[in-house]
Amino acid sequence: MARRTKEEAAATRDSILDAAEKLFVEQGVSRTTLQHIATEAGVTRGAIYWHFDDKGALFNAMMERATLPLEGELQMLDRSESADPLDDLRNYLLAVLRRTVEDPGARRVFEIATLKVEFVDEMDPVRQRRQHNINNWMSRAERRIRLAAEKGLIDPAIDVHVTALSMWILIDGLIHSWMFDQAAFDLIRQGECVIDPYLNGLRARLPG
Repeated sequence: MARRTKEEAAATRDSILDAAEKLFVEQGVSRTTLQHIATEAGVTRGAIYWHFDDKGALFNAMMERATLPLEGELQMLDRSESADPLDDLRNYLLAVLRRTVEDPGARRVFEIATLKVEFVDEMDPVRQRRQHNINNWMSRAERRIRLAAEKGLIDPAIDVHVTALSMWILIDGLIHSWMFDQAAFDLIRQGECVIDPYLNGLRARLPG
């Protein structure tokens, strides 16, 4: 009986998180109340408070159970160690775009975290998580760019930090633009049209 009760509690928790995710996408975080979430999930507000201290704790739990596209593909980048570090970065960036398009759950949470929330008060952990993602990207990208310079694939005098930050802005901006209107363009194809010229431009700057 205890096992069943534990499983039922976990199922109720998941249904609350599912309802919150749905409503946050539809009407934003600030306009969604705990009562809205309780009604959508078919539970009482008391059931929500049994699992979560407040809306901020609920929101953070929803974020923690999701793997965002930029996070999910970092393991692939860590495992990649080809002869061309720029190719590794290209494969990572395109994998992020594919995951954004093909993984509805990751896409929904990414949309909430970037377009549907204000980074204030109890939502500040979302801002912190975003900063953590940027830092993770920067450390990995800077390492690959340095390797490319050491291998003679790009100008050794290149500003590694600026180059890595430019790549982040490029991929982050692409995803944000696509999120506003997913019918406006093919994210993966457009990504190739932006990423490839950028990387080729780095290679073209080799000193003569």
